[in-house]
Amino acid sequence: MAGIVLVGAQWGDEGKGKITDLIADDFDYVVRYQGGNNAGHTVIHGGRTLKLHLIPSGVLHDNKTCIIGNGVVFDPFVFLQEMEELQKGNLLQSNTRIYISERAHLIMPYHRSLDQAREAKTSGKKIGTTGRGIGPAYEDKAARTGIRVGDLYEENLFREMLRHNLEEKNFLLKNYYNEKPLDEEEIAAQYLDCAQKIKSYVADTSLILDHEIRQGKKILFEGAQGSHLDIDHGTYPYVTSSNTVSANASSGSGIGPNAITKVVGICKAYTTRVGEGPFPTELNDETGNHMQQVGQEFGATTGRKRRCGWLDMVLVRQAVRVSGIGALAITKLDVLTGLDKLKICVGYKYANDQFTHAAPASIRILSQCQPVYEEFDGWKEDILYARDMNELPVNARKYLRRLEELAEAKIVLVSVGAGREETIILEDPFINKLL
Repeated sequence: MAGIVLVGAQWGDEGKGKITDLIADDFDYVVRYQGGNNAGHTVIHGGRTLKLHLIPSGVLHDNKTCIIGNGVVFDPFVFLQEMEELQKGNLLQSNTRIYISERAHLIMPYHRSLDQAREAKTSGKKIGTTGRGIGPAYEDKAARTGIRVGDLYEENLFREMLRHNLEEKNFLLKNYYNEKPLDEEEIAAQYLDCAQKIKSYVADTSLILDHEIRQGKKILFEGAQGSHLDIDHGTYPYVTSSNTVSANASSGSGIGPNAITKVVGICKAYTTRVGEGPFPTELNDETGNHMQQVGQEFGATTGRKRRCGWLDMVLVRQAVRVSGIGALAITKLDVLTGLDKLKICVGYKYANDQFTHAAPASIRILSQCQPVYEEFDGWKEDILYARDMNELPVNARKYLRRLEELAEAKIVLVSVGAGREETIILEDPFINKLL
């Protein structure tokens, strides 16, 4: 038995979808363990670009079981839409199995309404949420007023919980946010109808995983977002509403931590961020425009432009520490092609030139931090067809070696393009060496 966790080492959008899709053949199960449809994983398959928001990226492979774990906040309508798109494209194999945890909490219409109303009201201090209702759904989970997938199959209980929740949510929407209240019967009818459509997928996924782990099956845990959007360890309050670090793969899937044997961090060769919050290495110049345009840096879920900047190893080192990352997969190295000079941030200066190698917890101090850079010569050669490290330009190899040294984690994969085949695998097959 072996379980590997894939986590983002930055602010999300590191290319986890491609890496999951690339290595899923080596696993029996692919498990999504946190977040909701605020996360988008982009996969290039058969020349087509697919954006998956809830269903694990491993769904495109033959004979795989994909699980949406209890740690996910689940929008059943988004799930059905994704399933329809996969079926229309003939992308679902006949032996593919998909399960949804009966313990996953539902995203309800009032969660979306509250999410959007809050962002509109705090226009000067936006968090930059996607407006999909993720935060309010996690709030209700913590407040013990959430509705779980399994509750849909006890109609009286479901209606009672919905009625109780709407009393409070409609009061807030109407009297505080000046928004239209929501209709209880309309919501109940929609969700009870949807419940029948997803019923064949709903299961006690913790029991399924436990059984398969005991049989020696290989499990890939697919994280959403990135380490620095973690609600505890990220740039709070400009974070998501769940724990994105690797430890949550256990609680968000219902398995013990002893089932996890390795953590692989996904790290973009530069840094991006969507939404608000401090970004010490952000580039508002031609170099930043180059990264944005060449890298096609648009949010997979929202379509918003991603902010771009130099690689920040202060953030990556913290991700390595808090998630126990033992190996790194580097993505989008090709985007840096053509730049004369490259920079890597190795530390921050703040307050009378104080120097730190660690990201401060204070958002005020982090906003004042100035990056300390090491500079490297760039390369002009096209690296799209490189399949071995020796086929990369010398300066590209120097850049990667320094990244590896600073991270204190071994690079096992380098992505040089969006397609599956546009990848340098340093250990062949690298996944088996990690287990």
